[in-house]
Amino acid sequence: MSVVSETHTSQDGRSVLSVDDLSVEYRTDDGAVKAVRNVSLHIEPGETLGIAGESGSGKSTLALAILRYLEGNGRITGGTIEYDGRPVLDLSSRELRELRGNEIAHVPQDPNTALNPSMTVGDQISEVVRTHRDVSRSEAMEQTYEVLHEVNLPDPKTNASQYPHELSGGQQQRVLLAIALACQPKLLILDEPTTGLDVTTQAKILDLIDDLIEERDTSVLLITHNLGVINQIADRVGIMYAGEIMEVGATDEVFRSPTNPYTQGLLASLPQGEDRRLKPIPGQIGDLRTIPDGCVFADRCEFATDECREGSVEKVSVDGNPSHMTRCRRWKHAVANPIQADTQTLERGEGSERPTLIKAQNVTKYFGESSFLDRVFDGEPPVKAVDGVDLHVREAETLGVVGESGCGKSTLGSVLLNLLPSTDGKISFRETTFDEMEDSDWKEFRSECQVVFQNPHSSLNPKHTVGEAIKRPLELFTDQSEDEQRERVAELLTRVGLQPSYANRYPRDLSGGEKQRVAIARAFSVNPSFVVLDEPVSALDVSVQASILNLLTELQEEYGTSYLLISHDFSVVNYISDRIAVMYLGNFVEVGSTESVFDPPFHPYTRALLSNIPSADPSVERERIYLEGDVPSARDPPSGCPFRTRCPQKIGDVCERDVPTLEAVNPDDPNHLVSCHLDSEEMTPTEDLL
Repeated sequence: MSVVSETHTSQDGRSVLSVDDLSVEYRTDDGAVKAVRNVSLHIEPGETLGIAGESGSGKSTLALAILRYLEGNGRITGGTIEYDGRPVLDLSSRELRELRGNEIAHVPQDPNTALNPSMTVGDQISEVVRTHRDVSRSEAMEQTYEVLHEVNLPDPKTNASQYPHELSGGQQQRVLLAIALACQPKLLILDEPTTGLDVTTQAKILDLIDDLIEERDTSVLLITHNLGVINQIADRVGIMYAGEIMEVGATDEVFRSPTNPYTQGLLASLPQGEDRRLKPIPGQIGDLRTIPDGCVFADRCEFATDECREGSVEKVSVDGNPSHMTRCRRWKHAVANPIQADTQTLERGEGSERPTLIKAQNVTKYFGESSFLDRVFDGEPPVKAVDGVDLHVREAETLGVVGESGCGKSTLGSVLLNLLPSTDGKISFRETTFDEMEDSDWKEFRSECQVVFQNPHSSLNPKHTVGEAIKRPLELFTDQSEDEQRERVAELLTRVGLQPSYANRYPRDLSGGEKQRVAIARAFSVNPSFVVLDEPVSALDVSVQASILNLLTELQEEYGTSYLLISHDFSVVNYISDRIAVMYLGNFVEVGSTESVFDPPFHPYTRALLSNIPSADPSVERERIYLEGDVPSARDPPSGCPFRTRCPQKIGDVCERDVPTLEAVNPDDPNHLVSCHLDSEEMTPTEDLL
């Protein structure tokens, strides 16, 4: 966490950013959506303010309003915004262009849509430099190399010549940071800067942001639904709900002693590494076209009384501390009776006697396989995305697959569903191999096996309504009537936390989290036996995530559904999985029951991943294990142990020469397998990592 001076003000006493009583609304055919109401906040030099809350709370609208980037139907209806003492709302178009990217920089959520696919990375950065600085093209490119080096890209000159699609997700995120930092702004607005990144890449990005804050004395407005990220780098936090700030204060104080029921509900929604059902906040954010009297959170608050639904609820100081404010009339009752995680125990599946549903034996998937002539003339070797994997998933069981981006997790899921043909190996479903399946078998397989893709933006057809998207599997695989299909669509939307009226909307009308919920509803429309969940909750805020994870658990208990859960979030995997496979560079390096893999993790790679998980609990302190560099190219993997180039416990020539095999490390647990040359005592950690 960055260090902030006690005065928290610039030399002339001004805040870097001061927002007072700001209100924003969007005009629609159905009325004005009051997205932000009477929000006040300030950010001081070198300070990071985190803004957290559910999707639809107004976080991104707040950021866009500060930059005056609102869509055509959005308008600021009240309040003031001052940057370094200058009234932003009074600036001309020319003055705004000079301010944006130069003194205030915005890092949007999705690099896939923020980066221009037709321009090289270097051209996109140098364009910003030349827009705001009187420099030549060559000078701008030199500054581009410098800022790419500053964000820790390995080869700035090479990276500058590449197009966005040639970079990994983490590298694309660093490019966005480089664009934002090119003109050394005083204020960075970061909108979900680590969403979708694996834990090690996320840790590197957060460390980079923290270093830049300290070196440049940069101020940051950090918008995220990841409370662990806010706890790690934010000095203060504002909890936002339905357009209003519900609680604000020092991050450590707010997370240790939350006074607002909404803050308590968000924290209680987080997976805690215990076998207890998650406790999502009931209901969802209401219609912001009509704001109710009293507390806007009252209808979802378990502490609400009649007095909470009358008049205007103002923020009050907590125990006379003006830096810790809460918008709640019953905050003292909430502190005395805090909302906590559900006490209902989550049953782990034993599974050892259950039939195997899907099985893979020595499965490989290579891309760009070279021909005989290619090999003769030293053509490029293939990309070994999956390189000899064995796995099985039993009925009503969840196998979690974790690892960094580029390790082959998503490719493995696609191969198991035959969306991609395997290069070698054998896959069977209900003891029938893919090679033996007839047309009728494939139709049954398609009905019983579904997928929730990682990116809902590309998996939903923009020309089809939500209802049409969810209804499509029903049309293909059931004999339901139109009325029955409509009823099923409404039921599924309700179960994933959306109103039935969403059936008439298009994907463009939904937030990222809402699109993901639609994708989940579509996958479960035909009650499948096996579902590949590829990062199913990575785009969701913590309360909706809890609802979805509980929903997945309930569906599994009700229908006996099996899951292959692909995720970079160990807390999610720990919560829902019966067994876990840790994947690195196309291979499994550790496999076992959830309890055996996490308590304790044996493989050095597993331990490194666990040590980098940001926690929302200020009392949790982990010794970070840093992994040097990125995952090596699957086209040219290292000899010997694939992890040896980054392993903090490499022991010598044997790691470079011999490929370790998956072997049992505990004679009492023959199903816990680890691929490592270290013996079990050398691999055993001395602390709890989760």
